[in-house]
Amino acid sequence: MMRMLVVAATGLPSILLTAALVVVVCFWLLVALGVTAVDSFDADLDLDAWGMDGVPVSVALSSVTVLAWFLAVGATAPLVALTPPGAVTAALRLLAPAGALFVAWRLTCRFVRPLHRLFPR
Repeated sequence: MMRMLVVAATGLPSILLTAALVVVVCFWLLVALGVTAVDSFDADLDLDAWGMDGVPVSVALSSVTVLAWFLAVGATAPLVALTPPGAVTAALRLLAPAGALFVAWRLTCRFVRPLHRLFPR
């Protein structure tokens, strides 16, 4: 079971989301230690066009990253465990992270709406 999750998280292309998750965890550790602030990227990027406005950029992108990683690994793990290696399995493993990113973006758009009042401008 654990080997299957490690293979799903470290195989291509899920490794890209795993690397992004490591960056997000390190950022939040730096925030917890007081080295940086939650809103340190707000001047660099505007998320209004993406439907994720009203919260700090770091909160929105962290949410997208975490959700996409869980969805991609959750979709890839059964493929690793249940399907034989082949062209169809490889194509599905490529599509899983792309679909996970889209679903994570839509879920984040819904999740940040109630958070607007916690982060006044």
